[in-house]
Amino acid sequence: MMNTGQFSTNKLLDMVFESAYYGTVIVDSNGKIQYISNKYCEFLNVERNTVIGEHVTNVIENTRLHLVVQIGKSEIADIHFIRGDFVIANRIPIIENKKIIGAIGTIMFRDIDDWNKTNSHIKEILTKHNFYRSEKVVTNGVKYSLHNLIGKSKQIQQLKTRVKSVARGDISVLVRGESGTGKEIIAHSIHQLSERSDKPLVKINCSSIPEHLLESELFGYEEGAFTGAKKGGKIGKFQLADGGTVFLDEIGDMPQQMQVKLLRVLQEKEIEPVGSLYPKKLNVRVVAATNRPLEKLVEEKEFREDLFYRINAVQLFVPPLCDRTEDIPLLVEYFLKKVTARIGKRVTSIHPEVLSLIEQYNWPGNVRELENVIDAGVHLSDDEVMRKDSLPDYLKCYKAKIKEASLKDSVEEVEKKTIESALRRFKFDKKRVAEALEIGNSTLYDKIKKYKINQ
Repeated sequence: MMNTGQFSTNKLLDMVFESAYYGTVIVDSNGKIQYISNKYCEFLNVERNTVIGEHVTNVIENTRLHLVVQIGKSEIADIHFIRGDFVIANRIPIIENKKIIGAIGTIMFRDIDDWNKTNSHIKEILTKHNFYRSEKVVTNGVKYSLHNLIGKSKQIQQLKTRVKSVARGDISVLVRGESGTGKEIIAHSIHQLSERSDKPLVKINCSSIPEHLLESELFGYEEGAFTGAKKGGKIGKFQLADGGTVFLDEIGDMPQQMQVKLLRVLQEKEIEPVGSLYPKKLNVRVVAATNRPLEKLVEEKEFREDLFYRINAVQLFVPPLCDRTEDIPLLVEYFLKKVTARIGKRVTSIHPEVLSLIEQYNWPGNVRELENVIDAGVHLSDDEVMRKDSLPDYLKCYKAKIKEASLKDSVEEVEKKTIESALRRFKFDKKRVAEALEIGNSTLYDKIKKYKINQ
């Protein structure tokens, strides 16, 4: 055991360590806590007077401080998984007269927000280098991370920064973008970088579940709730996600009757299974995604305005591939490596003619379509270089069509893309779009109709 002759009083230690940006703990040669800072106690949610004298393993999960005492070797800047998240830990043996008399451990953060930022950063690095075990990914429902959002364009870099920022909080997020742009990657990344990452991520596709089954799928049911109900009832997807995140994909397709029930869940933080007499408390974060213009659906009374504002606390927009063509070579390289590794086929490069064609194509199916093209190209390639004859027929013919296009067609295509881009930028507010493009409202409406622009 330590004595006061070996170490200063707790009062002096407090003066030193409470003014620093650390959580600090000191153990004796037996691994028992002799000092712990108030900041560390707050982080661990324990009372200091109840843990002094306790063995450190009973107070701090995954600690190695007692091992440092035995081994006598420092561990600097180690990643420590604690309370479901990551911190940077330092562990240093305390030596007197060549004898180990204890050890001091620190975790570093300025405040909770700073800790959250550090935690998100560590998770991103670990995921990038495949440190996450596949079992954990499968268990928690997380298939993607921010590392899967490939691109160096300004739009993608800004999107990644925003994802990291919103992930740390608990606010509802609406992810918007065309089909195939990668909205699900964003939803998974938000969960994986959040404090809920050790809890489930449950995906609900609002358009794929039949309307008459939707309520029981989302909220579950009690035994005997209806004819054919399972014995013991059934837990709904929201309850499965308790403590974690619910990803509502294609929320614009949710029936109005279910919109009312969903709104209550979000407002009251409770669910009521079919046939239940009492509601059940619920703690979930909601991330929703859509490729539909919810503002227009609200105007047409197809989507509830109060629900729209409830899920739209923070909005993230995933750009279409045609708006970030500089990312195409990176995506091609990424998908080529992914596909060849999966099927074990040696295709090492893409012919310049093929890459040129891929860069000219407008990709209406976005990143998903590009991945499918590379996937098919690898399967159809006869040698190590993917050539034009390995591409789908519609893509092989695309260059010829470009050459045949008239000047009028080219101008109209540019005009259509300009209007589509402006509509997305101003969230389909046509008045603002018309002002930005310096055209009249009626002219804008005529061109939207002419080019059959999906609103």
